[in-house]
Amino acid sequence: MRNDVVCFTCYWACQKCLINAILHWLGRYALLNKIREIFKFFFFYFKEIRNESHDYPHRVAKFPENRNRNRYRDVSPYDHSRVKLQNTENDYINASLVDMEEVQRSYVLTQGPLPNTCCHFWLMVWQQKSKAVVMLNRVVEKESVKCAQYWPTDDREMVFKETGFRVKLLSEDVKSYYTVHLLQLENISSDETRTISHFHYTTWPDFGVPESPASFLNFLFKVRESGSLDPDHGPVIVHCSAGIGRSGTFSLVDTCLVMMEKGDDINIKQVLLNMRKYRMGLIQTPDQLRFSYMAIIEGAKCIKGDSNIQKRWKELSKEDLSPALDHSPNRVMTEKYNGNRIGPEEEQLPGDRCMGLSSKTQDPVEGSNESVVRKRIREDRKATTAQKVQQMKQRLNETERKRKRPRLTDT
Repeated sequence: MRNDVVCFTCYWACQKCLINAILHWLGRYALLNKIREIFKFFFFYFKEIRNESHDYPHRVAKFPENRNRNRYRDVSPYDHSRVKLQNTENDYINASLVDMEEVQRSYVLTQGPLPNTCCHFWLMVWQQKSKAVVMLNRVVEKESVKCAQYWPTDDREMVFKETGFRVKLLSEDVKSYYTVHLLQLENISSDETRTISHFHYTTWPDFGVPESPASFLNFLFKVRESGSLDPDHGPVIVHCSAGIGRSGTFSLVDTCLVMMEKGDDINIKQVLLNMRKYRMGLIQTPDQLRFSYMAIIEGAKCIKGDSNIQKRWKELSKEDLSPALDHSPNRVMTEKYNGNRIGPEEEQLPGDRCMGLSSKTQDPVEGSNESVVRKRIREDRKATTAQKVQQMKQRLNETERKRKRPRLTDT
């Protein structure tokens, strides 16, 4: 009798395990279907926004003398909103002033500087009286150079003779998914110096989105806390590779959250359409549009006082906590559609007539073992990236590169 009871108990235990397994897989199947429906919705929604966006003249960008100042042939600033360099023979730079008057926010959205436009980039930062630069891409992504190394990464200074500026690295604060550099920008002719904050988000994949809205929002609020977005200063400089996808996402989320804080009614679609009047193609993919909505919703929860969201952000603000530890449904959706994950940031040190490196007289002072380790990692990273860039250069046909500028859709 006892054996019968044992067998009966084991039988039902096995049945229970089987039922739980079936329910688990049915749940996963339902979740995947739900995810597919969400992405299908945003695909058509993105297409609708793209069709409703207006196109404006961008003739100046197409002038022969300006072609080598554009990273991509199909991404140009509109004539009516382009940033104009002052006191120069050629006032062109691929940058647009996005002015959101209703929230007193101004952004300069620009492409990742080319080796021959780094000097123009710093001239723009100076003339716009900007307090910060927000960088949302890595120098090298998927073995493709997405941006020139326009700021110093060690104790060497960078001198831009054509426009007369010198840039020095004052400090570096490395977090798990972003880095904050404090830079000194010096006008060589006047000896005037300004301190520029450089916020570098290092884990945002090209054409993709961050792993979670929480990590991105934490980064956004770090920029906000610096006061760099306040109307008392010049517009913040925001760039990725083309200055439209990741840069558009950053600006849209920030603008909408400011509107929420003010208690205004929000039409996210209309806000994006308004921003697209200043720079073409803001937000490149349906996934970036979906992520923008997710970030705005999660940001709204924090604004409304959701203690769970606030606690999560507080945890993310700890230096040694990686956003990869986030196991939320948002991250599951993002990982499924982002494709390849991005590893540690890689850097390039290109040389150009407009851009130079010179030795600094001071030796770096190591305050702790941590700074020594960081320096070693930085040097190894630079050496690895320099080797990759050299290999890439050997594979490129120089004459073909000069003859034909890449399209953004080719990258």
